[in-house]
Amino acid sequence: MRMVIPEIAVVALIGVSGSGKSTFAQKHFKSTEVLSSDYFRALISDDENNQLVSAQAFETLYYVANKRLDLGLLTVIDATNVQKEARASVLRLAKEQNCHAVAIVLDVPEKLCRERNEQRPDRNFGGHVITRQGEQLRRSIRHLQKEGFRFVYVLKTEDDIANVEIFRTTLWNNKKTETGPFDIIGDIHGCYDELCALLDKLGYLVDKENCAAKPPEGRSAIFLGDLCDRGPNNIEVLRLVMNMVYSGAAHCIAGNHDMKLLKHLRGSKVQLTHGLDQTVGQLITQSEEFITDIRAFLNSLISHYVFDGGNLVVAHAGLKEKYQGRGSGRVRSFCLYGDTTGETDEYGLPVRLPWANEYRGRAQVVYGHTPTPDVEAINNTFCIDTGCVFGGKLTAFRYPEKEIVQVEAAQEYYAPAKPISLKKLET
Repeated sequence: MRMVIPEIAVVALIGVSGSGKSTFAQKHFKSTEVLSSDYFRALISDDENNQLVSAQAFETLYYVANKRLDLGLLTVIDATNVQKEARASVLRLAKEQNCHAVAIVLDVPEKLCRERNEQRPDRNFGGHVITRQGEQLRRSIRHLQKEGFRFVYVLKTEDDIANVEIFRTTLWNNKKTETGPFDIIGDIHGCYDELCALLDKLGYLVDKENCAAKPPEGRSAIFLGDLCDRGPNNIEVLRLVMNMVYSGAAHCIAGNHDMKLLKHLRGSKVQLTHGLDQTVGQLITQSEEFITDIRAFLNSLISHYVFDGGNLVVAHAGLKEKYQGRGSGRVRSFCLYGDTTGETDEYGLPVRLPWANEYRGRAQVVYGHTPTPDVEAINNTFCIDTGCVFGGKLTAFRYPEKEIVQVEAAQEYYAPAKPISLKKLET
């Protein structure tokens, strides 16, 4: 069996006592990656109160697991995990750490487990314990994904176990091997003329008529999302960005406006507000084939990327350190909308917490989403949405040079909800 396991994950080995979990762990994982319940019980040995020992052992085990996951290290929990309550602790770890939970189930015959336990002097419990654990395991297997495990692998025979191949995969947001140099471009919102002018100013060979652009030798572009809505030429912007991404000349991440358009294209009911009506109106003239291409492209966009060995993070609305390189709904929401309170201000716009004021991470974070009159640099973070569609500027941040390149908007295409002169304007 081929098992795919993400580079940052919590892996629960699940099986009755004697099913071979520890042997499996020794074969497929580094000793430093495996946290064994047996080890922690022995560490806190107290024959007078086995129940207390067990509770303290698991508390210590999950404390260590949490610290490992803080560091972004794969962590394997070697315990029976046949009870839903025990697995809930694993799933809670994954949720808190914004990483995937993996279940590897060793569902081997009960007779084999009994024979193995009889040969181990430290296993002095009766066969009824194995039977009970087996019953709990069989009740669990079908529901593991519903419980929250992202990946579930079930091994039923010794041959299955012997033929396992584990493939560790990097997360989609992991672009650490790509070092740049990059030209990071803020929110475009359909401002095609300004985008072409900015790319030209950056030294790109722009074919405006055919919606294509070729970067200077050795450089590539990164688009921070919000490609569409509000501006006059949303179709052309989408065509150009898609062409650049598919040719390998650029990366692009999801913006909240892009995801709202995707929901519309999937048939979901969304309000045609904040400029989406303009994009939808322009799409009416396009072929079904192109609309299908747009839908597939938007669906492929992820929440953020980590580049250059972890020194650069790009996300539409920014990203605090503990979320960088992680994958969860909570991380994606932060990347799309920022750190919101759930409240709205007097303009009916989301109230956001100033996460950048508290940022102390090593990575430079370059983001957009919140238009400002000028690039806002705070604590190694750079907000480069300078409100082009509102009559401001379209901005590029050159990495690693930290050089700002801008073009002025030809006009105000869309009236902002707040005056652009305010320090921040929510989108």
